[in-house]
This record gives sequence, C-alpha cells and structure tokens, in this order.
Amino acid sequence: MTLKIIADTGACKGTACCLMEAPDLCDVDETTGKVVVLVDEIDDARRAEAETAVRACPAAALELREC
Repeated sequence: MTLKIIADTGACKGTACCLMEAPDLCDVDETTGKVVVLVDEIDDARRAEAETAVRACPAAALELREC
C-alpha cells in the first residue's frame, strides 16, 4: 500500500518536530515557517518513519492517507 503525507499548513506551528523525526520526508520553509512535505508517496519501507513524523506533530498538522 502506498501512502501520502498530507500537511495542513494552516494548522502548522513550525515546531519542526516532523523534520527532527523524518528529515528525508519533511522540512520547514524558512520564509513561511510551515511544513513542506518532500516526497509525493510513502512506500512500505518508509511507513514507520512517516508515522513517527505524523505522531510527533504537536499541532496535528500532518496525516497519512492512502493514495
């Protein structure tokens, strides 16, 4: 199953917890201070990393969806 990280930039507080947990999947835009998702699809090999990034967000601005 392939997943996608969906970011709600309106909810993002720029804490960078996602970046700390999954630097290959997420970043924080220096101009806006909001999350930027770096990959279009998450395969099974990176699922645990993506789930950790989603759980780490204190603003609940990230979610995983099947694509």
